Amino acid sequence: MPLQKPWRRWEAGRTFERAIPNSLGVYEIADEHGEVVYIGMAGGKSLFGLRGELARQFAGKANAVASARGRRFRYEENMQYMTRFRDLLQRFNEDHGRLPPGNEQPGEFVPTLGRFHWKSAEATI
Repeated sequence: MPLQKPWRRWEAGRTFERAIPNSLGVYEIADEHGEVVYIGMAGGKSLFGLRGELARQFAGKANAVASARGRRFRYEENMQYMTRFRDLLQRFNEDHGRLPPGNEQPGEFVPTLGRFHWKSAEATI
């Protein structure tokens, strides 16, 4: 099931950022048309949780695609962030036949999705 929250426009500033929880969870970043360009997670090693990860993405200190094209975001607090992260990537892959452009960048962590890894030749089965 995809994230159900409405999209929010990123507004740099301490007051805005403090409204985002510093907890574990997953998030999606979309372009101005609402197309998902990156799916990410705030795990146990994320400084300031979702708040910190989203701030890094929009400040240009993380994924280049998310930083360049990202205009909106939505998130979900979730203690089972790795399972939910895998679920969101797998759902996107099933719907679009690929991962979001930001997740396809070299160096990005992509977990095994379902029976096959997304880059395998059999992934279209």
